[in-house]
Amino acid sequence: MSLSNGKNQSPLPTSNGNGNGIGAPFKIFVGYDPREDIAFQVCRHSIMKRSSIPVEIIPIKQSDLRKSGLYWRERGQFESTEFSFTRFLTPSLANYQGWAMFVDCDFLYLADIKELLDLIEDKYAIVCVQHDYTPKETTKMDGVVQTVYPRKNWSSMVLYNCGHPKNKVLTPDAVNSQTGAFLHRFQWLEDDEIGSVPFVWNFLEGHNRAVENDPTTSPKAIHYTRGGPWFGAWKNCEFADLWLNEMEEYLTQAKKEKSDN
Repeated sequence: MSLSNGKNQSPLPTSNGNGNGIGAPFKIFVGYDPREDIAFQVCRHSIMKRSSIPVEIIPIKQSDLRKSGLYWRERGQFESTEFSFTRFLTPSLANYQGWAMFVDCDFLYLADIKELLDLIEDKYAIVCVQHDYTPKETTKMDGVVQTVYPRKNWSSMVLYNCGHPKNKVLTPDAVNSQTGAFLHRFQWLEDDEIGSVPFVWNFLEGHNRAVENDPTTSPKAIHYTRGGPWFGAWKNCEFADLWLNEMEEYLTQAKKEKSDN
């Protein structure tokens, strides 16, 4: 299932001659976990509401990928969500064409996604926020183990130049067999093939700080990486009110759409 906001405006970035096509929706693949369905719904709502360009939101559901034969990897003990590895199928799911984005479901977007796309350059294979992040907590979300590794959280929101030759390495076979280090640390790429965008596009709740009167530090996308207010233990986390307000708006809209049908 995918959802489009139906907008039809400016053309989208191209990728080595293989663009998304004039007016074609920009594909955004969102990690999906049944435990966090409401997080996915709110993330989707926050993107579509603010986007000035056509977008298509596609949940990456492990169960669907297994049924279609694209994913067969056994779940490891350190996988905190069902999309720990399926995220790296993004270029394959986009047919290795154009730009596409993967994002965890525990994001809340506060700005137009077009602003983010305006920052990317075709010379890069991927673009992300290059965090220097070591979590203090030993657990996150609903009690799962918090792991620490180099480039942590870089893979939580990635813009993939799907037509870039290097990303052809990310076949289903590779995603199902390569190590976590190879995938999450982007070891199929050279450092100069990884582009960077400001941290405000992957603003880590509990780690990054918004400085008063400094708009360059105001979050454009909040990442509730420790756990969001949909988990009881995190109902009072920073920016919980923004997420809860967005959830209420989503639920009201969904109820109205259901009654209209």
